[in-house]
Amino acid sequence: MNAELERYKDLVDFLGEVLGDDIEIILHDVTDLENSVVAISETNLSGREIGSPVTNLILKMLKEGRSQNKSFITNYEGVAKDGTILRSSTFFIRNEKDEIIGMLCINVDYKKMEQVIDYLSKFVGVRKPEEKKSLPAVEHLSPSIEDLAKASIKEIVGGVNIPPERMSQEERLEIIEKLNENGIFLLKGIVSIVAEELCTSEASIYRYLSKVKKVHGSV
Repeated sequence: MNAELERYKDLVDFLGEVLGDDIEIILHDVTDLENSVVAISETNLSGREIGSPVTNLILKMLKEGRSQNKSFITNYEGVAKDGTILRSSTFFIRNEKDEIIGMLCINVDYKKMEQVIDYLSKFVGVRKPEEKKSLPAVEHLSPSIEDLAKASIKEIVGGVNIPPERMSQEERLEIIEKLNENGIFLLKGIVSIVAEELCTSEASIYRYLSKVKKVHGSV
């Protein structure tokens, strides 16, 4: 773990005890994306553990200039592996050079709160709004690199609505471009997973990435 993040480990335990059983605190070291989780509170809502990889949303933020001019983001939607919806917030930890080296994340399981609100609303005769307020982003809290890749690919392929084995080269290229924009190729060993999910070869994935680089100037 990055030595500059050591002092935040006690903060994870402290916040975990103070905030209770429905809140999970996680410390990420983003200098090691494949093993970014370096501390986690006893309340394990997301199903991750020490050594779990970075999430899809954090990858995207790192790809987009490592979240320049932002100190934190709040109240975005997180999805645990078991489908549990969490309300998540992240504080960016920077070094003396103003580079993001870590992230302190808070994930809240608000099912109990919703149940209480629902009960009170019915008790006093107040209707709940039918539509929830939209959240700014969705974070897939995957416990492994493979799960993270598959979740990202599934989300993007779902928009195309074509099975990977039936995709044309142009359609696969579009998928690769979107995965690249989301920062998925920052992860080591990800090409083989992407190739398997898109029913193609690793060599083809590298060719697609080369085309993306020519168009956008970088990968």
